[in-house]
Amino acid sequence: MKNNRYKILVLSDLKKSTATMLKSTVGLAKIIDGDISLFHVKNPFDLVKKESQLSAIRSMNQEHTAVNKKIQKLATSFSKEYGTEMNCTFTFGHVKNEIEAHIKQEQPDIIILGKKKSNAFDFIGDNITQFVLKKHSGVVIIVDEKNAIKPGEDLSLGLFNSEESKLNIHFADALVSNMKKPLKSFKVIQSNATAETKDTLLDYNIVEYVFEKGDNSLKNLSNYLIKNKINLLHVDRAEESTNDAMENATITFDIKDIISNLNVSLLLTGKTLST
Repeated sequence: MKNNRYKILVLSDLKKSTATMLKSTVGLAKIIDGDISLFHVKNPFDLVKKESQLSAIRSMNQEHTAVNKKIQKLATSFSKEYGTEMNCTFTFGHVKNEIEAHIKQEQPDIIILGKKKSNAFDFIGDNITQFVLKKHSGVVIIVDEKNAIKPGEDLSLGLFNSEESKLNIHFADALVSNMKKPLKSFKVIQSNATAETKDTLLDYNIVEYVFEKGDNSLKNLSNYLIKNKINLLHVDRAEESTNDAMENATITFDIKDIISNLNVSLLLTGKTLST
């Protein structure tokens, strides 16, 4: 059992969706007793590639001042509104290298990302999401701008393709105690197969929705999640047992497809917890 506070790291491009990300982060932090830090990195070549050395230095100094002012304003605003402190860090450098170094240094329990919009190229673009999933073995939460966690409100929590109907995270008790009942489980299975429900999550009742595999399985599921007002969907990205998957006939989806097609905030777990 974890005794100290959870470390939550927000990786942000500081664009419009940042406010939604931070609201969701504050909501989560209040539920699980977590500390929030925000990290932003900018590639200096975006500023200096067409300028002289002197102009480039001036541009970088101006940008550094502007960004620091922006993130401090964000931190102050959220502190006043929600009573939540936030540590903010900004640097210039190669985006992926700086992210990897920051993750190694800070060792966060949870990393928060925004969902990349189609045709967008920014801090969270350029395969950053997949890069973070590769480098961070813990929990990653991808916040959907239109369907996020709201501070002070109970979670509408769902499970996706969970074989044992349980949350593979250390702070499961806190999430469950702050969720709207009952817990809802969603599965996509092979046609004509039967999925067995196992109510093993802290003795709470589980309502299970089962969908048959089809060309639009994930899109149909996404619409159903929205209708059920799910604002956080648990997805276990640990390697699944082949035998279990065959026994329950549950369809496995690529994590990229899940992120792209499900319009809901996602809680992606890491490695299986030790018992």
